[in-house]
Amino acid sequence: MSPQPAAAPGGPDSPLGEPHTGTSVLEREQTLPEPEVAEPGDHERFSHYARKDKIMEAMVAGTPCVALCGKVWVPSRDPQKFPVCPTCKEIFDDDNAGWLPEDD
Repeated sequence: MSPQPAAAPGGPDSPLGEPHTGTSVLEREQTLPEPEVAEPGDHERFSHYARKDKIMEAMVAGTPCVALCGKVWVPSRDPQKFPVCPTCKEIFDDDNAGWLPEDD
């Protein structure tokens, strides 16, 4: 006959006759919302016109630049994903705005 290992104290076969206690864990599934492709507020976002050198500087340095419409922002998103700001487009298309270099 082989000897059997002793039962753990407080276990069901405990010689001490202590009641069996234990801990159980209840698992709860949590459904997280699907991540949005566009960020919140993107419905209000437009691609803005600004001087190319200022946009490049702002993207590299992380400093704000000023669009033709007057909006101050730090460019960080793909402008292809958003429609062109109607005010910027109007100013850009208007030859009297003074933003475009004059034809020599």
